[in-house]
Amino acid sequence: MPLTRGRIGGYDSERMAFGFTMMNGDQEIECQISDAAMDELAGTRGTPSMARQAQFVALRDMIEQIASGIHDSAPPVKGATIRIFTKHIPKQES
Repeated sequence: MPLTRGRIGGYDSERMAFGFTMMNGDQEIECQISDAAMDELAGTRGTPSMARQAQFVALRDMIEQIASGIHDSAPPVKGATIRIFTKHIPKQES
């Protein structure tokens, strides 16, 4: 079952990742996307941390689709965070 949109968390400078949540019914699931994965999805490099929220909002539909796919591809673990890395980003065809 696909996850639905949750809330925007914010940028975590220690983990170099942007946090957000997705909903599985009434259960909130923590999610994160790494800086590198978000840049890969945007086709850029080195986006400043202060621009990450705007970048997330622009890419939100794609990011949430990837998070939902990760959730559906493995048995859910209660309390686990879905983490999106560059390996989860579909390769762009040239």
